[in-house]
Amino acid sequence: MSLGRRRREVIAVAAVIFLGVCSFFVRPRPSRLASETDSPKPTGYPQLVSILDLPDSGDYCLRDDPASKPTPITDRQPRSLFSAFEEIPAHAADSGVTSDVTRPPLRTVSDTDPIYSSVAVDPERNEVVLIDTNTFGVRTFSRTENTPAEKRASVPNHTVQGPKTHLEFDNGLYIDPKTGDVTTVAADNDWLVTFPHGAEGDTEPSRTLKVTHRAYALAVNEEKQEMYISIQYPPQIAIYHKNASGDDKPVRLLKGEHTLLSDVHGMAIDTRSKLILADNWGHISNELVAGTGRFELPSISIYPLDADGDTPPLRVIQGPKTQLNWPAMVAADPATGDLFVANDLGASVLVFHETDQGDVAPYRVIKGSKTGLRNPTGVSVDLKNQELWVSNLGNSSAEAFALNAKGNQAPLRTIRTAPVTKLSLKFGKPSGTAYDTKREQLLVAN
Repeated sequence: MSLGRRRREVIAVAAVIFLGVCSFFVRPRPSRLASETDSPKPTGYPQLVSILDLPDSGDYCLRDDPASKPTPITDRQPRSLFSAFEEIPAHAADSGVTSDVTRPPLRTVSDTDPIYSSVAVDPERNEVVLIDTNTFGVRTFSRTENTPAEKRASVPNHTVQGPKTHLEFDNGLYIDPKTGDVTTVAADNDWLVTFPHGAEGDTEPSRTLKVTHRAYALAVNEEKQEMYISIQYPPQIAIYHKNASGDDKPVRLLKGEHTLLSDVHGMAIDTRSKLILADNWGHISNELVAGTGRFELPSISIYPLDADGDTPPLRVIQGPKTQLNWPAMVAADPATGDLFVANDLGASVLVFHETDQGDVAPYRVIKGSKTGLRNPTGVSVDLKNQELWVSNLGNSSAEAFALNAKGNQAPLRTIRTAPVTKLSLKFGKPSGTAYDTKREQLLVAN
């Protein structure tokens, strides 16, 4: 092979790699790891990947592996973005046969503290239940627990955790008001699981139900013994018998183009007003037709409680005034008709009227430095004690506010399971990484 041809092939390969990296950075999928301190962007604007400085930090575990002592990448002087990876092959090839090379990592970046995707209050037993989506567990605390600033972490009364539990990336959460049983549903392992009140350790669930992939939120109509589960994609709300198990199928589905559901996440029901309330991220496509995907502004869509099939919403709350930015769980106060939204990247809780429609601003907002909110994704209404509970994906905590709280208001109490300065990595199924040699930073896409 001539030198010129060889040079052209090397340049071509480098160009392909460069374009691949560029496409990685500009792809429109948002990331949960963007901080609320980033410059404000229009609602619906694609979010950036998370950026980590490589030096050690108390927020996560960055450890050298003693079994492997090559010169760390950050100690070199790379000549380009790709030269940082020279002499570190991922595989070896011999005579066209590729084989894996087993070698311990130079370092490991991991978050060993719980982070909470969802919260539910059990006022009858005076308890708060939190779903840990980082180390995969269900943790139960006293409702009156309040972690002092000088204390590293509160200790739960009960923890369900381990391989037998089927817990993995769980989000939806429901506490049975009569028995105290805890039911949760996961986005990626396709299981709904129930644990009896007081369950502890690596225990098998008392009930399992196989559900559609990408399930997110959970609600139950006790009067009609029906269970509602929101599915992100294809967007739908599946209604089951409350005690469905195994391979039982939904009794009905709210699904179709006319529903305007789009990457549905949070979902709640109001049995007094007979409503289903769902929030949507706005990622839309017909799964049966290639090329139909598009992005729209996030929204809240409201339906009759008995909606079935391709039923259009009664009302839609959508537009720049709403401040919706990755809305997560929602909760309803049937006594007042208030609708509470955990607004993840808005670092806030938005409060609307269930009767709102169109591009309307929330009539109350909980937001600011005093609130302690950081990537709030869970929200729960406690009518007995007139409290609003919010769980944070960004700092291993959950907080209780007065039900009528607004503005930059400090919580009544905070349950924390990490230091007060904790900033969670918020890794959520990392799909790729890149290394910035100039800034010595690691970029992680989720």
